[in-house]
Amino acid sequence: MQAHEDEDEFEPRGHQAETPLSISQLNWFIKNLLERSLPSVWAEGEISDLSRPSSGHIYFTLKDDRSQIRAVMWRSTAERLKFRPEDGMAVVCRGAVEVYPPRGSYQLIVQALQPQGVGPLQLAFQQLHAKLTAQGLFAPERKSPLPKFPRRIGFVTSPSGAAIHDFLEAAKSLWNDFQLFIIPARVQGEQATQELVNGIELAQRINPPLDLLIVGRGGGSMEDLWCFNEEAVVQALAKCSIPTVSAVGHEIDVTLSDLVADARALTPTHAAQLVFPNRSEIQVHLEQLQRRLNQGIWNRAIALKRRLENIQDRSVIARPHDVHRMRRQLTDEWELRGRAAIWNLLRRKREKLSSLARATEALSPLGVLARGYSLTRSAASQQPVRSVDELQVGQTLETVLADGTILSRIEEIAREKA
Repeated sequence: MQAHEDEDEFEPRGHQAETPLSISQLNWFIKNLLERSLPSVWAEGEISDLSRPSSGHIYFTLKDDRSQIRAVMWRSTAERLKFRPEDGMAVVCRGAVEVYPPRGSYQLIVQALQPQGVGPLQLAFQQLHAKLTAQGLFAPERKSPLPKFPRRIGFVTSPSGAAIHDFLEAAKSLWNDFQLFIIPARVQGEQATQELVNGIELAQRINPPLDLLIVGRGGGSMEDLWCFNEEAVVQALAKCSIPTVSAVGHEIDVTLSDLVADARALTPTHAAQLVFPNRSEIQVHLEQLQRRLNQGIWNRAIALKRRLENIQDRSVIARPHDVHRMRRQLTDEWELRGRAAIWNLLRRKREKLSSLARATEALSPLGVLARGYSLTRSAASQQPVRSVDELQVGQTLETVLADGTILSRIEEIAREKA
C-alpha cells in the first residue's frame, strides 16, 4: 500500500515542459513509461559477471558487442531451470524491464531463459554428463556382470504403464522360471525423481535379495524421460548393490541412467531379451551337449574295446599260470641262492673263529703249563715271581702246574753266579 502511495507522490500529473521535475518524479516517470511500454520482451546476448548468492537468485549482465544490461532471475524461476547458466553462454531470455527509482537504474527481470543453438534440456544433459563422467560413474570397470539365470527380479516403474506388459510378454516367450517384484514409482513429472530413488533403495532391502533390478518405462519425449537424467536417480543406480538394467523406451536418445546402469536395454521388451536366456536356444544347446556326450561315451567305449582286444592275446592274459610258475621258479632259485650264501658265510666265520682259537691257545699260559712248565707266584699278592730279588726266606709261594697248585715256603735263596 505504501508503494502505491509513493508512486502517487512522485508520479507527475499534468506536467508541462516548462515545469521542472524532481529527480524522484523523473525516475518514476521513466519507470511507468518503460514498464507500461515493455511489459514483456525477448532479448538475446551473452552472460557475464554471473553470481549466485545464498538467496538462490541469479544476477548477471546480458551483453552484446556494443551494449549491456543488468539482469536478475528470482529464485522461484531459477529453481525451474534444467541447465546451469554460466559466464560466456549465449542465451535468449524473456522478461520485463524494471526501473529502480532510488538509483535511477533499470534491469531485466528474466522470466524464461534458454541457451542459443542447443535446447535447455540438452545443455543440462551435457553439463551433468561431464560432471558425472569426471566422477567415474560411467567407467566400464565399475559395472557388474548380469547373472546368467536370474530368478528374483525387481522392476522399478509405473504399475499402470506399458513397460510391465511389454516386459512380461517378452519374458514369457523366453523363460518362465522367475519371480518379478514390481516396485511402483512415477516415471514422469516432478515427483518421479524422488519416487525412482525410493524404489531403487527399497529394492536393495528386499529379503531374500534380488538377483537383478530393472529401472525403466515406455517411450516418450525427452521432457517425459527427463527424470532418468536427474542426478539423484543416476547416483542411486551407481550405488545400487544389485546388478542393474536401464530399460527406458527410446532407441535414439540415451539417458544418463542408461550410461550408469550395468546394462542398457533399448526398450522394456529388449530388457527381457537381455535379462533372460532363450528357452529354445537353451534347449537346442542342451540337445547338442547331449549328442556330444553320447558320441563321446560311444567313442570311449570303442577305444576301450579295441584296447581290450589288443591286450587279450598277450601271454599274461592268454596264459596267466605261466607267469605264476615263472615267479615260483624264480622264488625257488632265490631261496637256494640265499641258503648257499648263508652257509658260505657261516663256514667262513667258523674257519676264522678256529684260526683265532688256535692263536689264542698258542699264547695262553695254560698251554705252556701243559708242556711241563709251571708258574710261581706270591701266595699273598698272587703276583708272578720274576726274580729272586723279589723273594725272602720264609715267604710262602704258589706253584701252578697244569693239573694243580703247590704251596711251599722258602728255606734258602741261591743266586746264580755271574
